[in-house]
Amino acid sequence: MGGGAEIGSGALEHAAFWIAALEIVVVNLLLSGDNAVVIAMACRALPPRQRLWGMAIGGGTAAIVRIIFAAIIAPLMALPYFKLIGGLALFYIAVKLLVPENSGREIEPAARLWRVVRIVAIADIIMGFDNIIAIVGVARGNVALLVIGLVLSIPIILAGAALVMALLDRFPILVWAGAALLGWIAGEMVATDPAVVSYLTARLGASVAGQIEIAAAIAGMLLVIAAGALLRRVRVD
Repeated sequence: MGGGAEIGSGALEHAAFWIAALEIVVVNLLLSGDNAVVIAMACRALPPRQRLWGMAIGGGTAAIVRIIFAAIIAPLMALPYFKLIGGLALFYIAVKLLVPENSGREIEPAARLWRVVRIVAIADIIMGFDNIIAIVGVARGNVALLVIGLVLSIPIILAGAALVMALLDRFPILVWAGAALLGWIAGEMVATDPAVVSYLTARLGASVAGQIEIAAAIAGMLLVIAAGALLRRVRVD
């Protein structure tokens, strides 16, 4: 009787483990849309033969970064100015994705591929705050569960990036929409930084401060579009 109870308990724990892993995959599916946009936009300038490698390495890099992020950097998210700096960096990345590379010299595919990996890694570190919070909550400190769930999410991220890239090829105007999305996220991050929230609450009150997030997101979106258009014009001229 005791042995049967232990087997039953072990089976339940095993099932709960894989259910939690599936939950992590679903969380990534719901929250990794912005990451797929970054991968697709960063890979769009690669030669056709390099795009698959760019997406594969970019998706793998995203998963590895999130594992490291969850284990080491996640506790820093509550510190003042951390989101503020991240939001400003994400704003820079969004604008940079809108500006064409200098066509005066040829860039080797390997250099372009490394640029893609760098952009994806930085963007995932910056944008992974909310995603990591959700994933860590599901994993409940189980490192193996965290790793398995994130590894299983790689095909989801790659499929999303492939879909977005196909749309960008067919409708180039969507590049601006993707950059605007990143600008929106950057504005939200700046507005939700603990130091910014504390300052606004003290000056404007909690009710008004809570409405600033949407205004900051819209401002971030518009600033990315304006800065991208200005820099593209300067580059062309």
